[in-house]
Amino acid sequence: MVNYKLMITAELENLTNLQPQGGCDDPTFNFYFKLKCGSCGEVTPKEICLSLNDVVPHGKGSTNLVKKCKFCSREGTVTMVTGQGRPLTQIQSQSSHYSPLMVFDCRGFEPLDFSFGDGWQVESLEGTKFDGVDLSGGEFAEYDEKGECPVMISDLRATFDVTK
Repeated sequence: MVNYKLMITAELENLTNLQPQGGCDDPTFNFYFKLKCGSCGEVTPKEICLSLNDVVPHGKGSTNLVKKCKFCSREGTVTMVTGQGRPLTQIQSQSSHYSPLMVFDCRGFEPLDFSFGDGWQVESLEGTKFDGVDLSGGEFAEYDEKGECPVMISDLRATFDVTK
């Protein structure tokens, strides 16, 4: 069993608290990434979509994904571990630190290449909330009328760190 912590960072201009729409443990938020087979090294050609709402019975319990490698036919699972994600703050952004978003317990697979999609929320330093932010294009730009300043998200980066 290997746990992978999804870590994100971005340039936040006049913004803070970047996270999925309903928080880091939002059951409806979709995570998109590729999987690498731990047996043969084959990488899925397309991204898989995974959310906390996806629950599949497996063995004596349940998991969020059961997948068979198309190359070697080995089966693997991915289970999402809640309670460890935190929003990306302006302070972390300014110092190029990453913030944990979700932990994945992967058996037989390794997650790769997280894709930022839609369904994000962020707030301006003046308190204006921006919901339903779409980051699939790689950036977000808007104007905060309350704070009378432009706001922007750019230079999105994600990595999967191995954790215990």
